[in-house]
Amino acid sequence: MRDPYEVLGVPRGASAAAIKSAYRKLAKKHHPDSNKNDPKAAARFSELNSANEIIGDEDKRKQFDRGEIDAEGKPRFQGFSGGGGFPGGDPRARGAGGFQSRTFRTGGAGPGGFGGGGFEDILNSMFSGGSGRGRPGGGAFEFDPGGIALDLDINVAMSVSLEEAVKGAEKRVRLPTGKELNVKIPSGVVAGQQIRLKGQGDTAPGHPPGDLLITISIAPHPFFKVDGSDLRADLPITLYEAVLGGKVRVPTLGNAVELAIPKNTSSGRIFRLKSKGLPKAAGASGDLFVTTRIMLPDGNDAELEALMQKWRDGHTYNPRSDLG
Repeated sequence: MRDPYEVLGVPRGASAAAIKSAYRKLAKKHHPDSNKNDPKAAARFSELNSANEIIGDEDKRKQFDRGEIDAEGKPRFQGFSGGGGFPGGDPRARGAGGFQSRTFRTGGAGPGGFGGGGFEDILNSMFSGGSGRGRPGGGAFEFDPGGIALDLDINVAMSVSLEEAVKGAEKRVRLPTGKELNVKIPSGVVAGQQIRLKGQGDTAPGHPPGDLLITISIAPHPFFKVDGSDLRADLPITLYEAVLGGKVRVPTLGNAVELAIPKNTSSGRIFRLKSKGLPKAAGASGDLFVTTRIMLPDGNDAELEALMQKWRDGHTYNPRSDLG
C-alpha cells in the first residue's frame, strides 16, 4: 500500500484533527455508494480506511513514524544473518514487506525436516559431554521421543469496511511471501474473527503445508459508529427544520430512509430507526440511533442576525436555568 500520509493527502506533521478531517472528506467523496458507476471506488475507499487505521491511531502512527511497522501495519523485520539452518535464510523472512516468525513445537516430525535429523545432530554435537539429560556417563544430548515439528501457519491481518462486513465481499490479500490470493469475506463477519484457508500457509520439505489465518478488523466508518449490533450516527439539521419540523433523509447501510423531525426539535435529540443496525445471529437486526445536530449556515448572515435580535427582544428564555 502507498504511504498513508500520501493516501490521505496530509503532511507527516499533521495534527490528529487534520488527519481525521482529511479522512472524513475523502471517505465521503470516494464512498462506493456515491460512486456506483466507478469500479475503482471500492479499492480507493478500502485504501483510505487502511491509511486511517495506521495514522489515525496514535500508537500505530508512532510505530509507523519510527519505522517499526509498514504501511499495512505489519512489523518490519530483516531476519537473522546466516539463515538459522535454512539454505539462504528463512524463506518467510525473504517475503515482501511483512514478517512471519518460524517457530517450533514438539510433535511428530516426519522425515525430511532439517535434512532428516540434521538439527538433532547439531544439538547433539553442541551438548556432547554435558550432563543434564544426557546419556549415562555424560553422553550426547537426548531429545524427547516426539521429535520436532514446524509451525507453517501464516497469520495476516485484513481490514474491511463496515459495508463489506455486513454484506460480504471478495478481497485480495498479499502474503509475506509475495503470493496473492482472493479471499471471500462472509457476510456478518465481526472484528477479531479469523478466516482459515487450509493449505495456503508456508511449506517445508517433508511436512504438509500450513494454513493461512486471516484476522479481520473493521475500519472506522465516516458516518456510523458500531455499538454492539446497533449503529449510532449524528444527523445535521437546519435551524428552520428544528423550529418548523420537516422530513429529512437519513443514510443507512441499505437504502436511505426519511425521518420526520417534529417541530421545536432541540439539538441532541435521539431518534431510533428500528432494525436499521447490524444483523444479529438469530436473524434479527439491531437499530440505528441518530442524534440531531443543529447546524447554522456558514459565514455571517445579516438577515438571520436581525431576525434573531428581534425574536430575542420579545421571547427571552434561559435553557441553562437548571445549571445554577
